[in-house]
Amino acid sequence: MYESGEDYLEAILRLQLENGFVRSVDVAHKLAVSRPSVSRAMSLLEKDGYIEFSMGNMIKLTEKGQEKAEDIYGRHRLLTAFLQKITGVPEDQAEENACRVEHDIDSDVVAGIKKWMENNPE
Repeated sequence: MYESGEDYLEAILRLQLENGFVRSVDVAHKLAVSRPSVSRAMSLLEKDGYIEFSMGNMIKLTEKGQEKAEDIYGRHRLLTAFLQKITGVPEDQAEENACRVEHDIDSDVVAGIKKWMENNPE
């Protein structure tokens, strides 16, 4: 999956957690992209089995989409916390950097960071 697809899945999950529902217009606002861009992305995600549309054209993650989105968002939260902890930068700066790293980081590096965070709670 491309980085942009991961960004869309993460945005859908975050909106779902914040609002309880997700519309295309909400995704467009969250990612600061055009509605046609969202429409194209949703079409691809639906085709690949990550989302489906429910009544009222609400966007719903499938089981496959939920698992992928949770993985992406989990990496995002872990990297944000890690960057804040080791650098002391503000949360927004750590989050911005985590966004750039979360798509390309190897799973064994994520596992190592997770282990380090668990062993260094303070």
